[in-house]
This record gives sequence, C-alpha cells and structure tokens, in this order.
Amino acid sequence: MKFTFTDKKVNIPNRVHNYAEKKIGKLDRYFQTEPEASVVFSVEKGRNNLEVTIRSGATVIRVAESTSDMFVSIDAAVASIERQLRKNKSRLEKRLRKGAFDQPNAEFFVPDVDAEEEPSYDLVRTKRFFFRPMSVEEAILQMNLVGHTFFAFRNEDEGGSFSVVYKRNDGGYGIIVDQD
Repeated sequence: MKFTFTDKKVNIPNRVHNYAEKKIGKLDRYFQTEPEASVVFSVEKGRNNLEVTIRSGATVIRVAESTSDMFVSIDAAVASIERQLRKNKSRLEKRLRKGAFDQPNAEFFVPDVDAEEEPSYDLVRTKRFFFRPMSVEEAILQMNLVGHTFFAFRNEDEGGSFSVVYKRNDGGYGIIVDQD
C-alpha cells in the first residue's frame, strides 16, 4: 500500500505515522490491486481528527474519525473501513458485474471548464471526475463506500445517460435521470 500523510496545522510525531501505516497497511489484503492511502491528521478544539481515503482502481473508501487520542482515531478508522468492506463484500460478489471497479478509461466524459467565463457565484473548489457507466446498484454501493449522500454516474441501464443517486431522509434511495 502506498501512503500519503498530511498534517494540517499540527506536527504529528513519526511514531504516529508509523502506527497508522502499520494498522492501515493490514487492509491491503482486501484489495486486488495495490491501493493508495491518503491520511490527513488534524487537531481542532482538543479533538484528534483523522481522515483516511483509500483508492484501489475506481473504488474509493473514505472514513473520518475524531477522538481524544490520535491512536484511538487510527484504530477507529481502520475498524470502520473493515466494517464497510465486510458489509459490502457480499453485495459486490452477488450483484455487480465483473470489473465493476476497474480504473475508468480516458474515453469517458470529463467536463471542461471554460476559463473565460466569469462565474457569478463564489466558486471555491472544482473537482474533475470520470463518470463511468454503471448500474444503479453499483452507484449506490460506491456512494455508500465514500460516505456521501449523492453520487453522479453514467447509467448503463438508461443507455449511458447522466444520472445521480441520492440518499433520502426516510432511509431509501432516489435517482435523478437525464431525459436526453
């Protein structure tokens, strides 16, 4: 596993980095390809915050933990990731097509930003993504793995049209489909 450590407004001792690398490195057994782990340490209001993002192919798993001790935050994050992986393993094996989480090809749509157009709103961040064709079930699984409340994708059930799945307040899921 490849690691990238970031310390936000705090100096974390190497022993904490080594501990995180050792604990998170044990998750390597769950992935077929070598994953990349991004670990962000920060301290706010006496709380030790840890964000872990693991990327393997097109699979992205993200966890954030906050406790009074950085070592406990690391242990909690690893436990959360293992819980997510175990919870979704059977779904991956039963419902998804083979290669569902392979790296997307560059041929898929990536929106370009028009540099000359001046936005009327205060845009503070731009993200660029490949919108891969996948089923609705795959999109819901990816959304849950990342821990977000919505997920944009190309809906292979609708001929590759742009779609967004979202988590409803009642616990169910919804989908928004482009009417091309």
